[in-house]
Amino acid sequence: MSDSQRLPVACHALAYLAHKGAYGPKAALSSAELAASVPTNPVVIRRVTAMLARAGLIATRPGANGGAWLLAPAENIDLGRVLEAVNGCAHLGIPPAGSKDCPIGQKIPVEVGKAIDAANDAATRQLAKVSVADLLKGC
Repeated sequence: MSDSQRLPVACHALAYLAHKGAYGPKAALSSAELAASVPTNPVVIRRVTAMLARAGLIATRPGANGGAWLLAPAENIDLGRVLEAVNGCAHLGIPPAGSKDCPIGQKIPVEVGKAIDAANDAATRQLAKVSVADLLKGC
């Protein structure tokens, strides 16, 4: 999955978990069910849910009776945290090292990196104003 798809897939999965009331192990939803809603491959869902679990937004259980569930109410999960969980604005790229023989090449990677960091910070701040519950209001 491309970096640019992580945030939309993560938001969709979290909204679906909230919609289905998956707030504990007994209500866990399988990666196949989540994948059918997105729609994508269950492997993609497992990659994204692993990132969300590392961030403490959801819990997962592997195996035939496995699945994922939310660890907090949808109102308390903001999309800024989701963006951070899926590695921020990684789709904007990482500036390659410039040529040491070029005065521009020596400085541009640092300057582009600063601009990408600023964009990531601005995106995180803006997305923090929206919760998973807010996403469900339009459904």
